[in-house]
Amino acid sequence: MAAARLAAALLLLAAQVACEFGLLHVVSQSGGIRGRDYCILYNSQWAHLPRDLSKVSLLKLRDLSSTQLCSYLDLPVEDLTNQIALVARGNCTFYEKVRLAQGSGAHALLIVSKEKLVPPGGNKTQYEEISIPVALLSHRDLQDIFRRFGRAVMVALYAPSEPVMDYNMVIIFIMAVGTVALGGYWAGSRDVKKYMKHKRDDGPEKQEDEAVDVTPVMICVFVVMCCVMLVLLYYFYDHLVYVIIGIFCLASSTGLYSCLAPCVRKLPFCTCRIPDNNLPYFHKRPQARMLLLALFCVAVTVVWGVFRNEDQWAWVLQDVLGIVFCLYMLKTIRLPTFKACTLLLLVLFIYDVFFVFITPFLTKSGNSIMVEVATGPSNSSTHEKLPMVLKVPRLNTSPLSLCDRPFSLLGFGDILVPATHNFGDSVPPGLLVAYCHRFDIQVQSSRIYFVACTIAYGLGLLVTFVALVLMQRGQPALLYLVPCTLMTSCTVALWRRELGAFWTGSGFAKDVPQTSWAPAEGPAPPMDSDAPLSQQPAGEDLAKRPLPTEEAGLPEEAGVADSAGDRHSPMASTSSPTDGDQVQPSSVLQPGTSA
Repeated sequence: MAAARLAAALLLLAAQVACEFGLLHVVSQSGGIRGRDYCILYNSQWAHLPRDLSKVSLLKLRDLSSTQLCSYLDLPVEDLTNQIALVARGNCTFYEKVRLAQGSGAHALLIVSKEKLVPPGGNKTQYEEISIPVALLSHRDLQDIFRRFGRAVMVALYAPSEPVMDYNMVIIFIMAVGTVALGGYWAGSRDVKKYMKHKRDDGPEKQEDEAVDVTPVMICVFVVMCCVMLVLLYYFYDHLVYVIIGIFCLASSTGLYSCLAPCVRKLPFCTCRIPDNNLPYFHKRPQARMLLLALFCVAVTVVWGVFRNEDQWAWVLQDVLGIVFCLYMLKTIRLPTFKACTLLLLVLFIYDVFFVFITPFLTKSGNSIMVEVATGPSNSSTHEKLPMVLKVPRLNTSPLSLCDRPFSLLGFGDILVPATHNFGDSVPPGLLVAYCHRFDIQVQSSRIYFVACTIAYGLGLLVTFVALVLMQRGQPALLYLVPCTLMTSCTVALWRRELGAFWTGSGFAKDVPQTSWAPAEGPAPPMDSDAPLSQQPAGEDLAKRPLPTEEAGLPEEAGVADSAGDRHSPMASTSSPTDGDQVQPSSVLQPGTSA
């Protein structure tokens, strides 16, 4: 039974269609007109095409496009020796057509199709019987050939090699590392600022959204959802791809608004608010400039949604929306400890390697589920692509650019969580970089953790690119990025003897005990200059004092910043008595006492 299953699997693997692009070089028999290349689609399992045009002989194109070559009656009276036969698609299999052409002496078979080009497939036995190339040519290209060169033409079929390395990888590298560095720096600075502020409501415009702390339970649920969604996309791609596109539009418009809002709030115009109303969201009376910003963000995503398949410029808009989406996710989702970072990265490491390297042994086609979903299944009727990638067109000139504008892809997972071509991994090493930045500010380390982790991410991405070039197949980037980022962060923490605090994330401003102080009825006790500012009467009284609206933010923030800095700076103990002299404990009234 096991042997039968193995044989069936090998048959299915051998029967899968190897779809490749090639070129048809056309010149006129009379000469005088420069030759031109046209795109063809062929299956190398029938026969391979030569790589170099200079080593290929030009042969006469025999126009039989008025027939479909499905029977011996369709063959011409004269044989097809040293000619390339051109026939119409339809009514019979590719094997029947090529068998008749090969029996008549044809050197190759071109099949004209008015429909979308599909790879000419067959089975293992048929592949072994046929020894001439079989390729499909679009009907539109055939009309162009006859219009330019006439019907008396000489042709040659070849398939040039693609460049191994493309300069667009440099652009992708800069975008990825820049997004990780900027997002990690922004998220870390924002979290530390929130730690240093007292919790108070300054109105709808000044109130910031709270970050979401990732817990181990959330990590498990997240990974399970990624697995389920990836498998569902593999089997129901044509239906779910539009759901993913809709989610991307919503999330990217929100991210664009979040990134542009701080800049727009600094503009001096359109500061008026809308009138009082009871409408959802509008009852908060947002400023007119913020409404205009929201409309602009929605308009940008709508433009991308309408023209998303336009290869000339839509990729630029998709990359911009993708970067702001990543920045928004880095700002919103927060890993509170290095333990959480390690757990998430290791779980996703297993997830990524499994779906790239293990699933080819479990699928009937022998293809990786992750790569198949990220690049779009070849049998998809919608021909839509998942937008959760940064894409840059190839910069090296290649003749095969006639067939399709090739793009290099980098999944958002490689930025948020490093996972090649994966849409679902929306969390570290950007969040790990953000965590390192927060810890840098906590221990006042001149951002050594942040810089080291960012450099480690860049080196890991370079190793991923090298592996991609050498192996010529999709790579799970977590395989290279997890060791680079985690080992570098751990090494820095061990070198600075801070691994315990780095692992638990302890010591931030929110962890400082805020003990209340009430004076006794007797004489006030002497102040301890070595105690933290938050535990001294002066600091507590200063925080309770009402401040003017315009000046409340800076003094209070400075006070809390000092309390956070006491724990590490030797200068804090000398500045505390000075602050205490400014406000006396006797100014605080308790019930039953008199001033």
